[in-house]
Amino acid sequence: MTDAADGDPAGERAGGAPPVDEPVGELELVHAFHGPMPTGVTVSRTGRVFVCYPKWGDDVPATVAELVDGREVPFPDEAWNSPDGDDDEGALVSVQSVVVDPADRLWALDTGSPMFAPVKPGGPKLVRFDLATGAVEQVVTFSPDVVLESTYLNDVRFDLRAGEAGTAYITDSSDKGPNGLIVVDLASGRAWRRLHEHPSTKAEPLSTFRPVVEGRPFLQRSEDGSTQPVSMGADGIAISADGERLFYCPLASRRWYSVPTAALRDTSLDDEAVAAAVVDEGDKGTGSDGLETDDAGRLYLTAYEQDAVLRRLPDGSFETLVHDPRLLWTDTLSVADGWLYVTANQLHRQPTYQGGQDLRRKPYALFRTRIDAGPVRLR
Repeated sequence: MTDAADGDPAGERAGGAPPVDEPVGELELVHAFHGPMPTGVTVSRTGRVFVCYPKWGDDVPATVAELVDGREVPFPDEAWNSPDGDDDEGALVSVQSVVVDPADRLWALDTGSPMFAPVKPGGPKLVRFDLATGAVEQVVTFSPDVVLESTYLNDVRFDLRAGEAGTAYITDSSDKGPNGLIVVDLASGRAWRRLHEHPSTKAEPLSTFRPVVEGRPFLQRSEDGSTQPVSMGADGIAISADGERLFYCPLASRRWYSVPTAALRDTSLDDEAVAAAVVDEGDKGTGSDGLETDDAGRLYLTAYEQDAVLRRLPDGSFETLVHDPRLLWTDTLSVADGWLYVTANQLHRQPTYQGGQDLRRKPYALFRTRIDAGPVRLR
């Protein structure tokens, strides 16, 4: 078809073709993953980048790796990435999250749950590594009343000022059992559950939350064609810049919540008192897999429905930090000085959500985008 006035093809004239989705912000590709699918990322003060790969069906040579000159190098070594079984206290079984703490030490949160299997004592753990030497400095295992057989340890944040050696806060995102938060006193290794089965830690039903990713409903799909809602609970977690509040959200929800960290740590408070302190932070307009904060008091939220990362400002308003069609399932966030890192791992294209078909297309990606802030360092 041509325009009668000048003979130009109509589609080549300004406004002649339908508009397309336009990116927001700028992304820099840090690393392309041609092997297993990653989830977590963290960055040290000197810029060292660490990632993890939970064992969800891919061949995983090492569940924790450091990115070195474009290579994925097992960290701290192959031995620590070669467990004798799912209950091995002396090796990493299936790591969901890696976090560099305010003292520049690396922690690995080990689910002990390959393929989301029931956990065995010794497998689920929190392991601290010295970054200078790679030496293991601390291993925190959990009692069966804290990490239940159905527990799936998802993500962790640290406040090294709270307690003699600091406190860790962990989300339990299990889709097979109770959800909640886990608090760990790092000096003693003692841990306890908080907000156990509280509504704020639970997945929402399809009647109130029907997620859509790449234009298609995000549901668990069986090979026989039957579907069921995604039921993973408390997942994303972040601590405020002043350390006073912990933010968290279920994977299957557009709402998010916060609770005073002092209430989580105070073992003299009963469950009702802690629950009464929870604040519903409202509808964030998207499902989120990861949360993070910066030292300017802003909160970052992955937006897996919109291929984006959102940012909430101190005045409560939201803005889109970055939106790009390459951000296929934004998973984990990490703030380094002047940068926000984010993994994009196509989680929604896994066979679990596609009737047994694996629709993921490698490579998976680690991106970063510029921000004018640094990480929260509570020490």
